Amino acid sequence: MVIAALYLFTSAGCAVDRQHSGVVWEQSRIIDLTHSFGSDTIVWPTEQDFKLIVQHAEDTPGGYYYSSNRVEMPEHGGTHIDAPIHFSRGKQTLDQIPIERMVGTAIRIDVTEQCARDRDYQIAVRDLEQWETKHGRIPNHAIILLNTSYARFWPSRRDYLGTELRGQEGVRALHFPGLNPEAAAWLVRERQVKAVGIDTASIDYGQSTKFETHVALLSQNVPVFENLAALHQLPDRGFEVIALPMKIAGGTGGPLRIIAVVSRS
Repeated sequence: MVIAALYLFTSAGCAVDRQHSGVVWEQSRIIDLTHSFGSDTIVWPTEQDFKLIVQHAEDTPGGYYYSSNRVEMPEHGGTHIDAPIHFSRGKQTLDQIPIERMVGTAIRIDVTEQCARDRDYQIAVRDLEQWETKHGRIPNHAIILLNTSYARFWPSRRDYLGTELRGQEGVRALHFPGLNPEAAAWLVRERQVKAVGIDTASIDYGQSTKFETHVALLSQNVPVFENLAALHQLPDRGFEVIALPMKIAGGTGGPLRIIAVVSRS
């Protein structure tokens, strides 16, 4: 896995030491953008909780210790990826998403203040344009990470989702920020983004009933990363992202290990 990640990141444009033909990791800071999976992992109100079931944890007659667990979880729980087929018939399943879509240059758009004032805030085109006024044009084919700072509420369901209710009653009670569908369409049309991630439970805001932002992105084969962590540690630009999900054949999504590589210079 480490060798694969090194290769992918080199291909994605990381600074390379020409003399040693290796990635200059010592010149970079690695930030894990993934929540750990456990009994307190937040899932959608209609989904079952994550379960780690111990199958073996014992010394064996052969004189060695052996441990093994079984994991039960929904595709869309904890830090995870939405594959295009999740909201768009006939589009890519998880195993069909090109690796190039999930690694590369990234930017962070901080909307902490707006979301602190309004739990139902929808990140708008004006927020994207304001970012560009301050930081320059959003690069074409970038990965966009939206920082609402809601990750600080994890793993409190009440604070993170706005409710502890489960089932359809819980879905109706959801209150958290998301990306406006018009802004999603703008990112696809004007900046040809690779992927979009957010530190909330859904790229659509909590009170959405039509999930139009999911449709706007996934119908264009733009994958979505949800329930991200530690976005507050990132700069606004000047970093790379490596997002490697479990490769589930036919999957509509799956657990994601995602990191940012930030230059120290």
